[in-house]
Amino acid sequence: MSALDQVQLPDFPHAVVVTDASGTRLAHGEAGQSFPWASVTKLLTTAATLVAVSRHLVDLEEPAGPEGATVRHLLAHASGVAMDSDDTLSAPGRRRIYSNRGMEIVADHVAEATGTDFADWLEDTVLVPLGLSTVVLEGSPAHGARGSAEDLAALGRELLAPEVLDPELLAEATTVQLPGLPGVLPGFGRQDPNDWGLGFEIRGTKSPHWTGSGNAPETFGHFGQSGSFLWVDPRAGLATAFLGAERFGEWAAGLWPGLSDAVLTDLR
Repeated sequence: MSALDQVQLPDFPHAVVVTDASGTRLAHGEAGQSFPWASVTKLLTTAATLVAVSRHLVDLEEPAGPEGATVRHLLAHASGVAMDSDDTLSAPGRRRIYSNRGMEIVADHVAEATGTDFADWLEDTVLVPLGLSTVVLEGSPAHGARGSAEDLAALGRELLAPEVLDPELLAEATTVQLPGLPGVLPGFGRQDPNDWGLGFEIRGTKSPHWTGSGNAPETFGHFGQSGSFLWVDPRAGLATAFLGAERFGEWAAGLWPGLSDAVLTDLR
C-alpha cells in the first residue's frame, strides 16, 4: 500500500493535483472544477508583478505604500501596513505583518505603472501565456481568484521550470527577503523567523506549518482560507495543488502536512 493510499481525504468536494516540470504525476477528485483560491491568489498577483519588473515598468526598490516602504517591502509582507486597512503598524523592514492590503497596493501600483487595469494585466501576462483558462480574478488581487486545481498545478509547473517568468527574478522572489523577521503565520501562530520571499511564503524552519515535515526548507508557495494551497519543493522537483469546498480549519491543519509527506514519499 502506498503512503497516499493511507491518507484519509475529506468527503466534501476537493481536488489534489501533483506535478513535476514535465507534467501531471497524480490527479485526484474534481481536478477540473473551479474552486475559490483565497490567498493563493497572491501567487498570481506576484507573478504579474514580476513580469512588470522584468519589463522594467516597475522597480522593486521604488516607493510604494506607507512612507519609507517599497514594492519589495510590500511583496515581502514587511511594509508595516495592516492586514486589511491602510493603518501602519510598524516601520518598514521591522516585522513580518501579513497584509492583504499590501498586495492590493502592489496591484494598484502595477496598474498605474503599466497603464493597464490589473485584472487585464494579469490575464495578458500570466493567465493567457500559461493557459490558465479556468482562472478568473473576481475581486481583490490579494484573495479574489478562483479556478481549477489543474490550472493551479500548471502555475506550479511554471514555478518549477519558468518559461513566462524571468528565471533569475523568480529565483530572487523565492529567496528569503529581510531574513530573521518574526511574525504571525495566519492559522499557525507566531513564527520566529517568519520567512517570506517576494509574494511567496517560504517554509524555512516554521513549526507548525501547513506543508510536510519532509518538505525542504526551500519549499515555497501559499495557502488560502478557502481550503487551498500550492507548494513547490525545488529539491524534490514537485509541486502540489489542493482545492476544496470547505474553508480552512482544523481539518486542513491536520490533513495537509500528512498529505504532503505522502506525496513526497510516493512521487519524489
